[in-house]
Amino acid sequence: MSSASQIEWTETTWNPVTGCSKISPGCKHCYAERMAKRLRAMGAAKYRNGFEVAIHPATLDEPLGWSKPRLVFVNSMSDLFHDAVPTDFIQSVFAVMNHAPRHTFQVLTKRPRRAIAMNASLDWSPNIWLGVSVESAAWLERIDRLRATGAATKFLSLEPLLGPLSSLDLTDIHWVIAGGESGPGARPMEADWVREIRDRCLCQRVPFFFKQWGGVFKKRTGRVLDGRTWDEMPIGTRSTGIRFKN
Repeated sequence: MSSASQIEWTETTWNPVTGCSKISPGCKHCYAERMAKRLRAMGAAKYRNGFEVAIHPATLDEPLGWSKPRLVFVNSMSDLFHDAVPTDFIQSVFAVMNHAPRHTFQVLTKRPRRAIAMNASLDWSPNIWLGVSVESAAWLERIDRLRATGAATKFLSLEPLLGPLSSLDLTDIHWVIAGGESGPGARPMEADWVREIRDRCLCQRVPFFFKQWGGVFKKRTGRVLDGRTWDEMPIGTRSTGIRFKN
């Protein structure tokens, strides 16, 4: 089943795929891996094999039964474009999203190469957003690959932010999320890294969402940046509880 999400920039999670594997330094303290281990210990059927990649066809049609429009984070516990996810299953996930235009689906990946490889075989309806995770300057190339896809709305998740992104190019990018790492072993984030991103977004009129400072106790550090919260979203977002960008 879906679940109401505590992730600040979405409303609901939908996980037709679970499990993943580490691909870059941002994955070191993966929250989804920690959660999968807990769920396995609790006897959750989806996680009987822990964090191994698994598809769940029985969950595919869930969004079709939601009458109220939602912001839906697709595969918060995986990466839809992981090599272990069968091509036809990815196409089935897209088919469901295509048939539920009342919802906005947020697909986030660290594997945009596969998204490009499949681009021509996917129906990028306007309600499907595609984002890439970029944790440091070494992974900025993911943004170039994102631009090469057919997604109408393209976004960046600069989290966990592990270094400055002074050469960040926001051409054809419609939304930027930034945040620090949280949980055990969280690596520090410098405030000026975030300010530089925010200022670039303001200059180029790209909606900016600051998710968190992070740390071991993220609730203590909060998400206020220079005296305010930054909850900007792309105009026209189908959302009931998140503010639109003015």
